Amino acid sequence: MTSKSFAATIGRSAALLLAAALSACAVGPDFRPPPASQQQRFTAAPLPETTAAAPVAAGTAQRFGGGALPAKWWTLYRSPQLDELIRKGLADNPTLAAAQATLRQAQENLRAGYGVLFPSANLNASALRQRTTLTQAGTPAQSSMLFSLYNASINVSYALDLFGASRRALEGLESQVDYQRFQLEGAHLALTANIVTSAVRRAALRQRLAATREIVEDEEKELAVVERQFQVGAVPRADLLAQRTQLAQTRATLPPIELLLAQNAHQLAVLTGATPAEGEPPEFDLDALHLPEDLPAALPSELARQRPDIRAAEALLHQASAGVGVATANLYPQISLSGGFGTQANQQGNLFKDGARIWSADAALLQPLFNGGALRARRRAAVAGYEEAEAQYRAVVLQAFQNVADALRALEVDARTLQALADAEAQARESRELAEVQFRAGAVNYPTLLNAQRTYLQARIATVDAQASRFIDTAALFQALGGGWWNRDGGGTASAMGAAADGAAAAD
Repeated sequence: MTSKSFAATIGRSAALLLAAALSACAVGPDFRPPPASQQQRFTAAPLPETTAAAPVAAGTAQRFGGGALPAKWWTLYRSPQLDELIRKGLADNPTLAAAQATLRQAQENLRAGYGVLFPSANLNASALRQRTTLTQAGTPAQSSMLFSLYNASINVSYALDLFGASRRALEGLESQVDYQRFQLEGAHLALTANIVTSAVRRAALRQRLAATREIVEDEEKELAVVERQFQVGAVPRADLLAQRTQLAQTRATLPPIELLLAQNAHQLAVLTGATPAEGEPPEFDLDALHLPEDLPAALPSELARQRPDIRAAEALLHQASAGVGVATANLYPQISLSGGFGTQANQQGNLFKDGARIWSADAALLQPLFNGGALRARRRAAVAGYEEAEAQYRAVVLQAFQNVADALRALEVDARTLQALADAEAQARESRELAEVQFRAGAVNYPTLLNAQRTYLQARIATVDAQASRFIDTAALFQALGGGWWNRDGGGTASAMGAAADGAAAAD
């Protein structure tokens, strides 16, 4: 047989074997995604069409079911500073970079796994120089012989995947790629949501700090008035001490707020891939942020296809299903074929002559007969692993439904809370101003003024916190609904590494 005819024979045989293997059945379960929820809403009690409104910043009424969720949902806040901060975070955050690298690793493992579907061919070349005695050949002589042996050959082998063990293993690798892809999408969503939440909290802390400083200034003015009144005997010393105590207590609330602001700056720096010493983040202002008015429409039946964590759990379920297939296929016969063609000679010059050609062909069958029940135990373990993955998938879905329900109800309550607090702050401000005027005129005593000051401070800070809650809970809803990655240009995921810095990715 010539080398050319051998290669042609091997090629035809490989093609036939590959076709036979691909047409063979794959034992074990064929995976189907779990059915979508048939529920019509996320909460037991229906939500109003719109939330309540308040005549303050972030007091706009929000409408439920107002349209699609954009992939760059944070742009709905209409803050160029926030957009720039998220762009930097997507470009430099190490957690996101690690998720991208893990996805690439899974993709390369899958590419390597595809090799089991094709024959493997290896080129072997060897040279042997050996001295041996003739006694090893069964002769009594004590003489020895020195010889050389040269070999050059091509060996081809192929394992027939008649029962789908290799294809089920590849199915598991494909599922692992899907899992890492949605893990990356989840990291992308968590990062953007954390940056938005931190930015809003920074704005709220700055406003709380400004409100507290404003109160300190007013109390300093009131202290000056009380001191003059005390000097002329108009008020007792107890009123003077009470005003000094009130001022000191208000001043004491400033350092903790300043500490929270510093820690917030450190957190934003780390989220954007920088150290705390590498600069201060933008100074966000609640009044400059726009509260999204149209909240996205979402159906329970769509959530499982939109939430990255649910899709990742589904990929693990798929991987467990493929594992059952591999364990099942291992119960059946395994057939492998191999062949080789080459030359062998004791001199280099004779290595490629016609008489030096050698070839071999081999077929092997492995049928498990007895292994102490190990193979069937492994299959039962794989089935149990699938049942575990199925239970974990249901847990992730339930948690996702809770997240959405919590966010929807929080937005509805946040609006009513802000409406009430805004009214309370207005009343407290008017009461405080009136008390200050009356106190200066001697119409009310100092405890009345002190109580009005404390009430206004508490009402002002509560209003700021309620304003921030509306922004934060809106971001929580966007995150709970999946972040809109399916509306990204090209329908790709954040796995397109180069485009992640822009918050958009192309498909792999």
